[in-house]
Amino acid sequence: MAKKRIVVVCPGRGSYTRETSGYLKQFGDSAKPHISWMDNQRKTTGLLTLSELDNAPFKSKIHMAGENASPLIYACSLSDFFSIDQNLYDIVAITGNSMGWYIALVLGGALKIKDGYNLIQEMGSMMKNGIIGGQLIYPFVDENWKFDMERKTMIYSQIKETGSFVSIELGGYIVIGGDQKSIDLLLKKLPTIKQYPFQIPLHAAFHTPLLTSVSEKAFQQFNLSLFKKPTIPLIDGRGKVWSPYSSDPKELMDYTLGEQVTNTFNFNHSITVAIKEYSPDKIFLLGPGNSLGGAVGQILVDNYWLGINSKKDFINRQNNDPYILSMGIPEQRINI
Repeated sequence: MAKKRIVVVCPGRGSYTRETSGYLKQFGDSAKPHISWMDNQRKTTGLLTLSELDNAPFKSKIHMAGENASPLIYACSLSDFFSIDQNLYDIVAITGNSMGWYIALVLGGALKIKDGYNLIQEMGSMMKNGIIGGQLIYPFVDENWKFDMERKTMIYSQIKETGSFVSIELGGYIVIGGDQKSIDLLLKKLPTIKQYPFQIPLHAAFHTPLLTSVSEKAFQQFNLSLFKKPTIPLIDGRGKVWSPYSSDPKELMDYTLGEQVTNTFNFNHSITVAIKEYSPDKIFLLGPGNSLGGAVGQILVDNYWLGINSKKDFINRQNNDPYILSMGIPEQRINI
């Protein structure tokens, strides 16, 4: 029986939530030795272990802080990835949203597991003593998941007017980064649509020039010896494919620690390239949770992929023959 071709998608910072707490306890067996190693690393530096955090009652200020959220998400995704039966599935490409790019580097073989932890832990901890700026999220998609380009033009105009930046293109949503003054202005100026505009708690102005100092520190702390050519194609936040055959580790490091930190992360381009370049049979979303299911669905609608032309079409497809399988949803996980 031929293997099914899959693209694996790694989640970003906001995916470990109250609803997903206890994820490692439930699904972490596949990565137990690696989680134990991470726990020991954290103990030696006086941090709560990932196992302790995962077992403790969820507290936003603790669990969503970068130094805790980032490695927690990494451990969850690592375990989910190891749960995929590669006798049944051929992983043709890996991508991720925002912090998910660091995870993708590890899963794609461009970083060793321990080096990936160190990178993720350090990048997540760099603003431990003070978050730089903030992020808010706002939709430009309508109820049917159709992209409203007039609304998107209006949002871009407000971004320019307030001196903020496009942080992430996330399906039918724009994540906007900026200093708190510009975020406060946008919270007042953008028309209210349900719960939006919404400022994401404890998130800095990721993927904007405001994080230039973070990028500079990263270049001081990490060196080229950590990076190598991937063994599985990687798709970055511009839609660029990093091939096992032609990738330059120096360019990969420069993008990861430089442009990726300070420029827009276009998740829409990542997924569009993944489906059009690799035409996978399925897309697997790693946990914790299912934070990217809607965004990926909206990108499929925008591309009219597999005849999916609306939210209703997407739901019907998912109910009958799911194209996206989220490992954070138990009933979908059992079909993997």
